[in-house]
Amino acid sequence: MTITPPRLLVAGGGPVGVVTALAAAQAGFAVMLLEAEAGINAAPRASTMHPSTLEMLQRIGLLDQLIAEGLVARHFQFWDKQTLELVAEFDHQWLADETDFPFVVQTEQHKLVRMGIDALQTYPDVEVHRSTPLADLTQDQSGVTATAANGEVFRGEWLIGADGGRSTVRKLLGIEFEGYTWPERFLVLTVLDDFEKLMGCAFRSYFADPAEWTNLFKVAGDDGKGRWRMVSPAGEESDDDLLSPERSQARLNRLFSRAEPYTIAHHNIYRVHQRVAAKFRSGRVLLAGDSAHVNNPIGGLGLNFGIHDAIDVVETLRDVVLDHADEALLDRYERRRRTLNIEFVQQQTVANKKRLEEQDPAVRRTNLDELRATAADPARRKAFLLRSSLIDSVRKAATIS
Repeated sequence: MTITPPRLLVAGGGPVGVVTALAAAQAGFAVMLLEAEAGINAAPRASTMHPSTLEMLQRIGLLDQLIAEGLVARHFQFWDKQTLELVAEFDHQWLADETDFPFVVQTEQHKLVRMGIDALQTYPDVEVHRSTPLADLTQDQSGVTATAANGEVFRGEWLIGADGGRSTVRKLLGIEFEGYTWPERFLVLTVLDDFEKLMGCAFRSYFADPAEWTNLFKVAGDDGKGRWRMVSPAGEESDDDLLSPERSQARLNRLFSRAEPYTIAHHNIYRVHQRVAAKFRSGRVLLAGDSAHVNNPIGGLGLNFGIHDAIDVVETLRDVVLDHADEALLDRYERRRRTLNIEFVQQQTVANKKRLEEQDPAVRRTNLDELRATAADPARRKAFLLRSSLIDSVRKAATIS
């Protein structure tokens, strides 16, 4: 007698949705992945994968390829942009006794999506539906019915909403997205020039400046030749002015001045939010990733925490649905993920931004001195890295019942 596995609907084909779908297929669920877009969005987005996340990606079989297509980065640095002084350097190798992966991997999220989709195609009970934006959903005691904009209907026992910060699932459920939007926009410039050679900076470097703080990090690029992304606060100018060649070159030269122009491969302006959903669960629907929480990108925590959501929600559903544990565990998912996002991701990313943009000279000096002292003290630097890499978050999750 053939036993039909329970079906899980996953709304959203970004990295969190794809990791959710893959983990669910490996756990024994039948999976329908519903993605609004026709293809994989290759726009430059999150790329930093922390040690705690690498452990999870190893469990679902994606780590080796992730490393092969990305860049391994042991170190990250804090600089004083005004003086170009290296303030502090942190080495993930200091966590060698805490994790099998004492480094981060810089691999663009669209590569992770592609790897996951390729892996999903090896499972017989998986369907991937593209160009399928959701328009409605209903649920009853036995499952969830999702209706696409084209009228197509999908039915599963459970649905995971991983459809991004503008989540249709969250809106259809009427769940408040609590928090705020930062007043300034963020500007991204991607260049082919090598800042490691120009400045000697690490693949992840943060520059404190009361006028124009900067994040700088390196990715491999689709061609494997490497490129650097610079993220900084946009001014009040129009988009056309901000993205003009003259303004873009001037901004790059405010970081490191040189005679020849930089080779700009990509630019973008976007709004940044600090928000957390009031609930992560409504009946048979659960939220994960940006559908449940968004934050500023300083520290590279948002995508990582979303992947942690994905693994947690699948493990919880496996226990309840496949192993017949008490359904009260589903509420534990919300207690864990919402609590930890506020405590670790929201607080940490806000603190990271305030540290970089501090304008009071005395407070700014104290902040930089504190970073120096932390990097120089073995106990303090390990504690700093355990928190910034979300290892502490994973460990605390295990204590929340």
